[in-house]
Amino acid sequence: MHTAPERLATTGLRRFREPAPPRSERCELCGQALAEGHRHLVDTEVRVLACACQGCAMLFDRPGAAGGRFRTVPDRYLADPDHCLDDGVWETLQIPVGTAFFFRNAALDRLVALYPSPAGATESELDPRTWQEALGESHLAASLRADIEALLVHRSAEGTECFLVPIDICYELVGRMRLHWQGFDGGAEARADLEAFFAHVRERARTPRKDERP
Repeated sequence: MHTAPERLATTGLRRFREPAPPRSERCELCGQALAEGHRHLVDTEVRVLACACQGCAMLFDRPGAAGGRFRTVPDRYLADPDHCLDDGVWETLQIPVGTAFFFRNAALDRLVALYPSPAGATESELDPRTWQEALGESHLAASLRADIEALLVHRSAEGTECFLVPIDICYELVGRMRLHWQGFDGGAEARADLEAFFAHVRERARTPRKDERP
């Protein structure tokens, strides 16, 4: 009989760098039917996501569960409205679009920068010094949880927005952009979907106080 982690590691996991297929209707750990808006788990060793029921999400939310390999994606959204990112710094990140997300990969012990593209999640090489210059001074960077949260940055004519978000919504964004992308710049449908996505993030995000450790 397989243990819970063994079953999780071998059943229907979605690779982070692939567009997500339609969400499973059952927990990939115990098989229980899932409610809309269900939680996700991360297998930190192989960088995959799995759908989880509330019970399994709570099980792996405990520190050290399954030896720390499997972790429940949290649901906190935070905003840093004071964070600025000028064109010169953005160019050093070598990201050709206006949206990207950044997270710390604990297994590789390094920072990872990804952005949506017609091919899915595309990685940009990220020197630690570049990270420090671009995002290290953000009020949110110090509280970023490895593997399960990301700093999501969106640049537009109105300025730069920086959010701390669950890692799964970043890959949801990648899948949405790949689905709607047309032409060189994504097209009108992709841009409208991107704006709807960030409207949802803004609505959920809370701005921590300056003296608050998020």
